[in-house]
Amino acid sequence: MEYQAKELFAKHGVATTLGVVAETAEAAKAAAEELGGVTVIKAQVKAGGRGKAGGVKIAKTADEAFEHASNILGMEIKGLTVKRVLVTPATPPEEEYYFSFLLDRADRQYLCIASVEGGVEIEEVAKTNPDAVKKIAIDPGAGVDAAKAREIATEAKFPEAVFEQAVTMIEKLYTVFVEEDATLVEVNPLARLAGDKLEALDGKVSLDDNASEVRHPDHEQFEIKDETDPLEAKAKAKGLNYVKLDGQVGIIGNGAGLVMSTLDVVAYAGEAHGGVKPANFLDIGGGANAQVMADGLDVIIHDEQVKAVFVNVFGGITACDEVANGIKGALEILGDEATKPLVVRLDGNNVEEGRRILDELNHPLVTQVPTMDGAADKAAELAHASA
Repeated sequence: MEYQAKELFAKHGVATTLGVVAETAEAAKAAAEELGGVTVIKAQVKAGGRGKAGGVKIAKTADEAFEHASNILGMEIKGLTVKRVLVTPATPPEEEYYFSFLLDRADRQYLCIASVEGGVEIEEVAKTNPDAVKKIAIDPGAGVDAAKAREIATEAKFPEAVFEQAVTMIEKLYTVFVEEDATLVEVNPLARLAGDKLEALDGKVSLDDNASEVRHPDHEQFEIKDETDPLEAKAKAKGLNYVKLDGQVGIIGNGAGLVMSTLDVVAYAGEAHGGVKPANFLDIGGGANAQVMADGLDVIIHDEQVKAVFVNVFGGITACDEVANGIKGALEILGDEATKPLVVRLDGNNVEEGRRILDELNHPLVTQVPTMDGAADKAAELAHASA
């Protein structure tokens, strides 16, 4: 969120104003009184377009801060409920710029995007005047030193009055990007304030979870646990690659490519069965064992939206008998909690043994289908019938 991004900016010397985070209108009023003068009340959600949605308001008095916070707290912006606001001193910009560093996966490098015609309308600028939005490739090996920062500031045409500040800020923002293992560092707007002072009035930072777990245990402070989807939190605790979706067919597969294909096949099959869709992405990995399979089923079966589960496994490193034992073990562990039908498609390594284990289990919830398309159709059919 913005206030967290600004904390990272301040940590690395980027000019910004932190403000005060408030979770109640009373706290927002107290913060406005403490800061004095005119303040800005800003909704804190992980979404753009907060101002256009009515989530950013100017308060001339503490009472106005209370009123605005009362209206903003609890509102929804792009499906996200506002549970906190940031109260900062009002610093009207004389000019607004845009600046970001991001990971350019397509070209396997970093990319800097900068515009002196930026601000909240940067998307419109990119459409109507694309030459005003500069894209500068960054060699990850060379990075951004003072010379490169000066080159970026020159190409972006930062005004002379703030040019040297821009060079310094570019270097520091790159430090945030690299040292915090970010995939995106964005300042919008980067503002020229009265007295030709350059400041990051807003901020957005996306952190690489893989790096955070290994190199940045302090990043855990940025996770707001009471706003994390409980199923995603449970899956994360079990070390599963899980993403919650909005459909009715739970998906388990081994390997990201197979799971993505399974999502497509289920969505296609669902068109003939009331429009049911995949409920999740869950990859148990190429070397998954029985315990991992059991953990995956445990997560999916407890999703209230799921009406049927499709287990799609192609045995390679993962043997089909391991998967079958995982399904058997999970059903034994879950007991009466397991009430949703499972459609299982096994193929590949040890498939005969895997199918034999499930045949011998003869569980009323388990249906084996030998083909991927057939299994997807059966899962969609069962999900629609249970809806």
